[in-house]
Amino acid sequence: MNDRDRWLELTVEQALDPSVAICDPHHHLWEHPGNRYLLEEFEQDLGGGHRVISTVYVECLQNYRETGPANLKPVGETEFVSRLVGSCTEQSTRIAAGIVGFADLGQGASVEEVLVAHVQASERFRGIRHASAWHADDRIHNAYTRPPRDLLMDSCFREGFACLENLKLSFDAWLYHPQIPELASLAAAFPGINIILNHMAGPLGIGPYAHARDDVFREWRCAMAVLAEHQNVYVKLGGRTMTMSGYGWHKGEKPPGSRELAEAMGPYCDAGIELFGVDRCMFESNFPVDRASCSYTVLWNAFKRLSRGYSPSERAAVLHDTATKVYRLEEEPALTGQTSQGNSL
Repeated sequence: MNDRDRWLELTVEQALDPSVAICDPHHHLWEHPGNRYLLEEFEQDLGGGHRVISTVYVECLQNYRETGPANLKPVGETEFVSRLVGSCTEQSTRIAAGIVGFADLGQGASVEEVLVAHVQASERFRGIRHASAWHADDRIHNAYTRPPRDLLMDSCFREGFACLENLKLSFDAWLYHPQIPELASLAAAFPGINIILNHMAGPLGIGPYAHARDDVFREWRCAMAVLAEHQNVYVKLGGRTMTMSGYGWHKGEKPPGSRELAEAMGPYCDAGIELFGVDRCMFESNFPVDRASCSYTVLWNAFKRLSRGYSPSERAAVLHDTATKVYRLEEEPALTGQTSQGNSL
């Protein structure tokens, strides 16, 4: 057990409403020096009491091919995840039922070769994430893809983006809140491609935004209202426990509980659902990134608290059905068991 594990154990909760079905549409599996989060670690988090039926793996630069053409090296990540889940011991959860990989869409139309290779590598493959998170301030880290400014507006990028439609693939967008207008432009230009916005567009709370939370929220909400006009855009509600959100939970004596998380995330999640509707919103864990601030069980308790006033069908949508629909996981709607009283809210 490392220091982070010991710290997380300072705030322990039982899973609320354990019969409610969940699809976690955003997590990673990785192994870096001193930072391992593979099946064993993820299955331990899944064992906290929530009924997680399926998950979606999202690319994170893992196990690229070491040989062969450079443009095809990212296909190694899809191959790696497909092999990994083939040995999964957690039978109650379909881990990585959907896989989102990486391809450099800036290659233009030639990227289709890479997309086809991903599809051939796994029947679970569903789409591409090409992170475009960029900011001019040095205190804010740009995405690991080292994107240029205004990547989503680039003509070569859009030529590559267009290839997704023929293969019926979706696009996961990771950017910061000042870049939302760029995504709205992309969505308008390609109405036939489903776009899944990660982490509610990462409303920033560090650097120049460290003491401007109210201003950031107003700017974010106005931009999201415009984005919501495009029916091909879906939103992952989460990512607020990342350190870039500026709450400082990772520095506390103990992790926050689900009530505190729900209170902080509530305005963003409520606005997202108001603007996009439950049929275009889905809660996400973003683990292990968000594990910096809280445990998996506590985070999903917060999401369940946030959705406690919804009707059974609305709650099923944001916790399970929207994710399985947009990622084509071919599961039945998850209304059964929604009214269980165990650890009820």
